[in-house]
Amino acid sequence: MKLLRTVQFDASDNFVFERPAEPGEWAVSGAFAFWGMDVRALVGKQRAAFRAGFLGVNSLGRSTLAQIVNASDDDLFLAIDALAERLLSDFHAPDIQTARRAAEDEINFAASLCDHPAGLIVAVTRSFENETIREAFRTLRPGTRTHSFAFNFVEVVGEDAAEEQVDLTTLGGVAAR
Repeated sequence: MKLLRTVQFDASDNFVFERPAEPGEWAVSGAFAFWGMDVRALVGKQRAAFRAGFLGVNSLGRSTLAQIVNASDDDLFLAIDALAERLLSDFHAPDIQTARRAAEDEINFAASLCDHPAGLIVAVTRSFENETIREAFRTLRPGTRTHSFAFNFVEVVGEDAAEEQVDLTTLGGVAAR
């Protein structure tokens, strides 16, 4: 089984989001955190979190990128339990059973994005269209055309799109490590 973990290549998430996720946390899409909000009115760091942030399960912080990693059954149960506790304490789920079912749904959705080799990086783009939140996920892999590109966009889930490239070494003005 595979799940998503937050990843940071530089310190940019610390500047982009109000609450950055800790590197290595279990991650979910986290669109549910915007339920009931007027997302069209979001500005600044809240808007950035809405548009391009995975949710770290333990911190409820945001991460621009998540990595597909191999996970055990114990990892799955720990991720579900941690998210259920946060849904109960921070999102006011009515009881632990309801929170656990919702956490299972969120973790299972995140796992459904992991139908790729471990190690690939995933990015999310979120928008609000026709009164609903729409998400598109892209996987990134090491570039093959030139050494100046760290990753290529290789797949858009649910859309047909041309291949795009991003040079992560120039993001945030911080050199790759």
